[in-house]
Amino acid sequence: MKTIFVVDDSDTCLIVAEEALESEYRVITLSCAAKMFAMLDKITPDLILMDICMPEIDGFTALELLKKNMKTNNIPVIFLSGQTEKVSESRGFELGAVDFILKPFSKAVLNKRVKTNLDTDAVA
Repeated sequence: MKTIFVVDDSDTCLIVAEEALESEYRVITLSCAAKMFAMLDKITPDLILMDICMPEIDGFTALELLKKNMKTNNIPVIFLSGQTEKVSESRGFELGAVDFILKPFSKAVLNKRVKTNLDTDAVA
């Protein structure tokens, strides 16, 4: 079973994502990027769903740190964001995000985007 980290400071987002994905994936919910980095010492996920706007370490900074580390630089990252500005989306793709999902998201959309990105990753 593939493992997905969901990193978001919104409890609601964490709950909805876990409910949407738990039947097909091992879902680990984390309330901030610092907890994600601590968990990465123990588990390497197949995919990370991550909010952009978080306290302490935002999603952009976290993605930059993931890409600089040989152990984590190939983990696909999908941003979860309430931000609709094209600048944020462009910056995310420039940093290496594989996709963007706008919040609030539906369980069906989340499942499809995750499945698509994991299948694409397996083929690559």
